[in-house]
Amino acid sequence: MRKSAIACGLLASAAFTSPVLANADVQKLSADPNNWAIQSGNYAGTRYSTLDQINVSNVGSLKVAWTFSTGVLRGHEGGPIVVGDTMWLHSAFPNIVFALNLADENKIIWKYEPKQDPSVIPVMCCDTVNRGVQYAEGKIFLHQADTSLVALDAKTGKELWKVVNADPKRGETGTGAPLVTKDKVIIGVSGAEFGVRCFLTAYDINSGKKVWRAYSMGPDSDILVDPAKTIDVHTGKPAGKDSSLKTWNGDQWKIGGGSIWGYMSYDPELNLIYYGTGNPSTWNPAQRAGPDGKQIDQKWSMTKFARDVDTGVAKWAYQMTPFDEWDFDGINEPILADIKVGGADRKVVVHFDRNGFGYTQDRATGELLVAQKYDPKVNWATEVVNKPGDPQHGRPQVVAKYSTFLNGQDVNSKGICPAALGSKDQQPASFSKQTGLFYVPTNHVCMDYEPFKVSYTAGQPYVGATLSMFPAPDSHGGMGNFIAWDAAAGKIVWSKPEQFSVWSGALTTAGGVAFYGTLEGYFKAVDQKDGKELFKFKTPSGIIGNAMTYTHGGKQYVAVFSGVGGWAGIGLAAGLTNPTDGLGAVGGYAGLKQYTNLGGSLTVFSLP
Repeated sequence: MRKSAIACGLLASAAFTSPVLANADVQKLSADPNNWAIQSGNYAGTRYSTLDQINVSNVGSLKVAWTFSTGVLRGHEGGPIVVGDTMWLHSAFPNIVFALNLADENKIIWKYEPKQDPSVIPVMCCDTVNRGVQYAEGKIFLHQADTSLVALDAKTGKELWKVVNADPKRGETGTGAPLVTKDKVIIGVSGAEFGVRCFLTAYDINSGKKVWRAYSMGPDSDILVDPAKTIDVHTGKPAGKDSSLKTWNGDQWKIGGGSIWGYMSYDPELNLIYYGTGNPSTWNPAQRAGPDGKQIDQKWSMTKFARDVDTGVAKWAYQMTPFDEWDFDGINEPILADIKVGGADRKVVVHFDRNGFGYTQDRATGELLVAQKYDPKVNWATEVVNKPGDPQHGRPQVVAKYSTFLNGQDVNSKGICPAALGSKDQQPASFSKQTGLFYVPTNHVCMDYEPFKVSYTAGQPYVGATLSMFPAPDSHGGMGNFIAWDAAAGKIVWSKPEQFSVWSGALTTAGGVAFYGTLEGYFKAVDQKDGKELFKFKTPSGIIGNAMTYTHGGKQYVAVFSGVGGWAGIGLAAGLTNPTDGLGAVGGYAGLKQYTNLGGSLTVFSLP
């Protein structure tokens, strides 16, 4: 009965969508290096630009060209986009959007300020951030905190259509950047810390009509998994009937979590979109154990998905951290690249997971090629088994000392590395075609973890753990590194220590430079070859935004948001002082207040 219903649903989904090619407008505009037309720079999510006017020989001469204040004093993630003479940029809640005329002293062309119920703020996990707008076919797409998806006229700011994606009163919120593929705009939803069963949704870019929706867990028809065709990377075989339902205890999947708010990527040739899902609810693993008190995987939380854009049906799925015990969300960005692995040319997807392992996979099949630690202090697991056919294939080997679950009971554990915010959180890495290396902003942070029993009430926090965070011991004493990573070998090529976590998205260019920002507010440029620092400038506030570049009037510019906040900066952003507040980040980053303060501005650099 269920099988035929699934088949009918999938056929209906396929019939509903029109057979258009990859969105030609997005492809054309993002292929022009003078623009920065998409949040990740391109569909592959490489955050690499072929511009080279600014290069290793002259980057030390950068000066501030101009600045712009958003007027909002909370965490500013994401960054602006540029097409031709126009820049569009956004703010944290209330998610104001500005259009600036680059040809007329950066004059404000229009300003869109949505009217949102401020009651959404308390249910936004880890600050009131937004990760950016997207442009396509004369429209600007904004995913608001209250989950509304809005299409604006790019020239006038006029609202063309608006749909409500979810319900903040249930703890559902929107912070992720939309991605336009073909004739669809795709967004996820957050809320795992409130027991939300999260999902990814595709809407028609012209009408706002829902095309398909894929939940993170539940029946096959809800998660858009074909039991006969969707590959479970762990086994290398089709997932089989009810691949998610049979890994949950009773009806717990109905409040299962699996938030989707990280950056997504898209392969037009394979017609696949890639993204990750977050933690299962609750953070207390004992409450999610099976009836016999044993671990169960809780699929498909903590999972990297590859889905067909037309139907939403999953081609393959790979769960990085089964039965999560540490909040190691799997939402970090997938980066598509063509590299040699084992001497062979491979089309891969590379992912730096919160759990501290860097994964290199075949992007057509999900085949696991490499899985290695990208921070040597990671201690919760010894390795990820990479032996096809082995029952443990693709699974991390957990060290009992750092487990938070034992014999059906929750356990207080100390010295777990990394902390819940991971060896890397939302801050996206960059792949340089010049060096073939990945440049990764990282957190060098550990934690003590105390689970406790929590009851579910719709719209109320459903966390179930108290955390304390601190710098990784026996190390450089700082809380971050900026590293160069060889994804074929699974090795760090070089590592540059930082005092605080590097919470800013990286940018690489054909000029041989890698750019990033620091939590205390420095914008830095380093040599891609060896990490040598070539430039730094102290911006008005801590940087959690993403570096980007564009040209105008024949001149190359580099820009970044400053505005401290996000999970690491939540203490400053929200005025919190209790060390365990902010899910442990307030105490861990208490020293940040000595170096920076609240802000919300864009700083743009150029050569003199």
